Amino acid sequence: MPQRTESETQPELAFSCRNLSVEVSTKVGVKRLLDPIDFSVRKGEILSIIGTSGAGKTTLLRALGGLIPTTRESEARAAGVPIQGPPDRVLMVFQDYASSLLPWRTIRKNVALGLETQYRGKELQDRVESALNLVGLQDRGDEYPWRLSGGMQQRVQIARALAMEPSVLLMDEPFGALDAITKSSLQDELLRVHEQTGATIIFITHDVEEAVYLGDRVLALGGIPGRVIEIFDVDLPRPRHQIKTKEMPEFLRLRHRAYESVVEAELRLRSEQ
Repeated sequence: MPQRTESETQPELAFSCRNLSVEVSTKVGVKRLLDPIDFSVRKGEILSIIGTSGAGKTTLLRALGGLIPTTRESEARAAGVPIQGPPDRVLMVFQDYASSLLPWRTIRKNVALGLETQYRGKELQDRVESALNLVGLQDRGDEYPWRLSGGMQQRVQIARALAMEPSVLLMDEPFGALDAITKSSLQDELLRVHEQTGATIIFITHDVEEAVYLGDRVLALGGIPGRVIEIFDVDLPRPRHQIKTKEMPEFLRLRHRAYESVVEAELRLRSEQ
């Protein structure tokens, strides 16, 4: 039997990063926000990112999205292409869903916002309706954002991103401001969307349980400047279930591991101060 080459045995990568670091200029000199870190993200996976406040979670996400520059020594690639600005088909979803939606536009027209310069007529309508169907808002297209609950508004923001047919979603605590029941519902909605689209998702959260429930892997950041504490696999069966999955011994073990990563990072940070 012929042996496989290394390229054939390695999964395709959505992101590959070596010595990725971010620095900013301040009045008192250069401040480092992220220490050099090495990691990769496989195409089609969900990578959850957790960590202490100030550890650079959002900074890392913005660097991957090409929204902030990295240091000269950094090597960061999206689908094999060096990141020099926003990568193609990589979109961000933020926590502040209310500010991201235009209140004078209907839900359907909010979802169409990023498509209107490229598409017209039936093609535009089909893409919008497909995105609304993915997030369960197919019957609310003529409503306005201010008439919807917070959870539904966040669904609209996700639908607007999905309408662009992204290969990668970068999500910065998208469910952080929602109540527990709505958050659980949207977690399952996101998993369903992921299953249907196959998109790569990088998901920042402060909630270690959410990180384990959603993720194929968990990356823990800690310290100031931020550094990788550990990355570990989440070997839990899919589809996942809010009760059955969370009662599994392996889920409980992984939740404990994620929590300990954050706690240890916080203790290390305090000892260095």
